[in-house]
Amino acid sequence: MAEHTLRPATPADYDAMAAVVDEWWGRPILGSLPRLFLDHFHRTSLVAEGRDGMAGFLIGFLSPSAADEAYIHFVGVSPAARGSGLGRTMYEHFFAMARAHDRRVVKAITSPVNEASIAFHRRMGFTVTGPIPGYNGPGTQLVTFTRTL
Repeated sequence: MAEHTLRPATPADYDAMAAVVDEWWGRPILGSLPRLFLDHFHRTSLVAEGRDGMAGFLIGFLSPSAADEAYIHFVGVSPAARGSGLGRTMYEHFFAMARAHDRRVVKAITSPVNEASIAFHRRMGFTVTGPIPGYNGPGTQLVTFTRTL
């Protein structure tokens, strides 16, 4: 990961993220990443920078309701940086931060069509459950991930 530098996110990073998420995913996904996450959870979120600018980001937070849990809401790695270990590095950095705040579990979710994310989470040691019908309301289904730290 020598070609990437991690830093804490800032609210000002939102516009750069919003500009690339649909392209990076290859489908409209921006609606899943509202500005409020950078306004309220930037201190527990990360940006990875490379020679050409932002190479990735991780939006995560310490659960205010479950004292032993942290949650990864959204992760993006530019197509040019995929396969470089950047995703793993961002997750490991988030895990260390969560442990430092006495969190013992990290959770996440994704759509059942996101097979690459499901495979990645399995490789990262998450338990994968689902798809769970109605997880996010009627007519929806999501896959859940849980990893004990």
